[in-house]
Amino acid sequence: MQIAWPQKTREMHNQHIDSTVWNDFKFRDDDIIISTYAKSGTTWMQQIVSQMLFGGDTERDTQSISPWVDFRVPPKEIKLPALEEQTHRRFVKTHLPVEALVYSPKAKYIYIGRDGRDVLWSLYNHHRNGNEIMYDALNKSPGLVGPPLGPPPDDIRVYWRDWLDRDGFPYWSLWENVRSWWAIRHLPNLLLVHFDVLKKHMPEEMRRIAAFLDIPIDESKWDTIVEHCTFDWMKEHGEKVVPMGGAAWVGGAKTFINKGTNGRWRDTLTEAESAEYEARALAELGPECAHWLATGQVLESVRG
Repeated sequence: MQIAWPQKTREMHNQHIDSTVWNDFKFRDDDIIISTYAKSGTTWMQQIVSQMLFGGDTERDTQSISPWVDFRVPPKEIKLPALEEQTHRRFVKTHLPVEALVYSPKAKYIYIGRDGRDVLWSLYNHHRNGNEIMYDALNKSPGLVGPPLGPPPDDIRVYWRDWLDRDGFPYWSLWENVRSWWAIRHLPNLLLVHFDVLKKHMPEEMRRIAAFLDIPIDESKWDTIVEHCTFDWMKEHGEKVVPMGGAAWVGGAKTFINKGTNGRWRDTLTEAESAEYEARALAELGPECAHWLATGQVLESVRG
């Protein structure tokens, strides 16, 4: 049966993103594309893929070789030639919805989902701890579209309200992103991974990821590879794990990695606010996708 591959239908621009970079990206047959909404385990998955590809090597600067392709900084004139020069198997990241991405049958894609409430709490930590380097990179680099990014409010409840009411403000829509990837979940070159399941069953999920990517596992190095993908290890060795070595955040790499924990919103959101989010997720995503995003579980009706 002939596969109807996704087609790019629009561009996406904001203070972070320039989706046109993908128009000039030259795919290779074994490329790996890691996709998330943001703060859903992107850096974690980059570390996992890097460790499995390079046999537990900790000297690789993962972020320098695995860029965020649609990020405005650095410009594509620098980013794309650097990727062309790579001779190892390439793995890069994106935060785009499918409609704004060039989707290639050649590549393999991993999409990571995470409950939106956990995403927001991680986003707030990320935003609140950004320093002058982060703001300058976003707001003073050429090609800014839309308003510059300013500091977040002191009250996370205000941040939460804006994000939910204004469809992802000051970033972009969670619903659009998740919905677009869920819609193509049956494609043979796409693997869906859930943050919670990965956290609870990391060795098993890593083996599933390796099988999907056709990466052979060196069993003599496996325990070391798994250790290097734990949050504790990444937090202590983040200079080669996180973007810019953590230089754009107060507290550096340890701040960027933060806790990797879920459910922090339970101490802040009321039951009514949490129920409002769940109702919104159901309306935006439908019951199957909303259930997966909240739990990592696929309903039997979907499996069938």
